[in-house]
Amino acid sequence: MSVKNIFLFKPNLKVYIALLIVAIAAMVALYRCSSHGMKQNLFAGSKGDTIDVAIEYSPMSLYMYDDTLGGFNYDLLNLMAKEENIDIKMHPIVNLKKTLEDLDKGLYDIVAAQIPATVEFKRRYLFSDSIYLDRQVLVQLKDSLGNCKVKSQLDLTGKTLHVADGSPAISRINNLSRELGDTISIVREKRYGQEQLFLMVASGEIDYAVINYKVAHSLSNKYPAVDISTAVSFNQLQSWALRKDAVKLKDSLDVWLKKVRVTDAYKNIYSRYF
Repeated sequence: MSVKNIFLFKPNLKVYIALLIVAIAAMVALYRCSSHGMKQNLFAGSKGDTIDVAIEYSPMSLYMYDDTLGGFNYDLLNLMAKEENIDIKMHPIVNLKKTLEDLDKGLYDIVAAQIPATVEFKRRYLFSDSIYLDRQVLVQLKDSLGNCKVKSQLDLTGKTLHVADGSPAISRINNLSRELGDTISIVREKRYGQEQLFLMVASGEIDYAVINYKVAHSLSNKYPAVDISTAVSFNQLQSWALRKDAVKLKDSLDVWLKKVRVTDAYKNIYSRYF
């Protein structure tokens, strides 16, 4: 074949460019489809596209006032559902111990409750990036002069403290009892959550309860006779809990939480409750 004949079969430059444009467009389309599918998969729950979230019924997490639902976790989850275009089904809960058991069984994908990311809990669950800081405090009544029987952790010896069953406060109180070398009795309340325990102290039904500070603080303005000044633990990071096998969902949550913290929408929610 002559050189002249070879050149007769040389493709036109315009054809090359057209083919290149088509190839690039196809690659972009495939990338978008792949990214969209990955995002949906990362945010999928264990039973399909809907993410089942057990959300603690408390003033900080979820509450109802005049037929209106609110709460920091409630508003934050709604913001995530809206921004990420995902379906979230919320299940109000009170009993933390049973809720964590149901999480293990796969009934829930996420537990949005006041669970500090302690070493003990990290052995059992994955935790999202921190949501906020909190600590556990003693709830007690003041006397007529505004004084309290328990002024420091040293005064807890010999006392009986009521705690929601499954609360991390139980471990903290047991450790404190060993540190002080004396008995601190614990009543594990299976039927009542943190808000109910606060109200039981306020009504005089029980003497002492240990709950999270932010729950106690949100209620204390309505009950000036209740004291919440005695800390039982140091500040602890509060996060959402997931099963150990939910690595993709945890990673997706962490990415979203880091992204959303700098937005005005998040700042408005945060300032509303903190």
